[in-house]
Amino acid sequence: MNDTTAGPTSGPSPKVAVIYYSATGNVHALAEAVREGAEKAGGEVRVRKVAELAPEEAIRRNEAWAAHVQATQDVTQATKDDLVWADAVIFGTPTRYGLPAAQLKQFLDTTGGLWEQGLLADKVYAAFTSSATRHGGQESTLLALSNTFYHWGGYIVPPGYTDPVQFEAGNPYGVGHVSDDGATPVGDVESAAAAYLGRRVATVTKRLLAGAAAA
Repeated sequence: MNDTTAGPTSGPSPKVAVIYYSATGNVHALAEAVREGAEKAGGEVRVRKVAELAPEEAIRRNEAWAAHVQATQDVTQATKDDLVWADAVIFGTPTRYGLPAAQLKQFLDTTGGLWEQGLLADKVYAAFTSSATRHGGQESTLLALSNTFYHWGGYIVPPGYTDPVQFEAGNPYGVGHVSDDGATPVGDVESAAAAYLGRRVATVTKRLLAGAAAA
């Protein structure tokens, strides 16, 4: 299968924001792979985490969660300015009963003012996720995020089956990882799929920017 991310090598550099929530590190690892793919496609990338809402006591009781909070304390926290800056936004979240995590949802719920001004329209959007179990709500989580993108008036760019890695990863809606209750870290296939998503989003965004500049 041909790589459909092939596109113009010149033109405006797309600004890509990767905004995520990660508790124990799997979504963070996917975010870094997405960053790598977007940068290789010529994107200017910001990786931002959303604010943690869980009480410290709950975090301390989970060793992996506490370790990840400590390890990523220097990652810049997302703001609404990151959304305004970006030409494309790729969101990452664990599944929570088949829905995005409350931490990411809370960030989305602060964007009403931007939506009302039309500042979130005509941007490219995509998403990635991780679940503890296979069939643990990944697709419904990604589709739930797409509901937000519809309201914003965005261009949703899923990976589909547009690259050979997608036939290994198997999720056309976005990128998904199964942690097996924390026993399985992000592997080569998931990392490659995440990098491909970043590359595809950056390339499609570049095409849209080039078309707008030529119009």
